[in-house]
Amino acid sequence: MRSSPAEWCRSSYSMQNGECVEIRSGARGLDVRDSKAPGDRILGFTASAWVAFLAAVPARRTAHDV
Repeated sequence: MRSSPAEWCRSSYSMQNGECVEIRSGARGLDVRDSKAPGDRILGFTASAWVAFLAAVPARRTAHDV
């Protein structure tokens, strides 16, 4: 799915009930928010931190392990 830098998007694998995270390009990397509470806190990640997170998810590693 292509979008403009400020547009939020979610995975096509997301549940139809809206329980997922949304992402967008941010000022310093990538922004992430909870789709159930879009007005709440937005988490910002640098590009390198996001790549490390994506690499850790399949292995179920935590920040402590990385």
